[in-house]
Amino acid sequence: MKRIPLTAETADVARRVIWFESPEQALEDPVRFIAYAFTYATHEDMNLILQYLSTEDLREALDHAPAGIIDPRSWAYWNNKIGRFPPPPLPTRRFG
Repeated sequence: MKRIPLTAETADVARRVIWFESPEQALEDPVRFIAYAFTYATHEDMNLILQYLSTEDLREALDHAPAGIIDPRSWAYWNNKIGRFPPPPLPTRRFG
């Protein structure tokens, strides 16, 4: 998956989407960052992020999304955007 470069604009988005980490930390793991963006980014934020990503990158982010980050509504929306309907089950946490 492509990395999203750290620019003034992407740093602003990263601060809003993953507010509890520095932008550098947030952008370090693109799959995790995009999972948070699917849920918390605004339309304008996503337009900026999508300048750096392909549909295949979005598919990879959904396929490898950590459990517990993407809400059901966002999961359905972004899977539909990449052509998957109905969406697969949300990622789940596994213990033991």
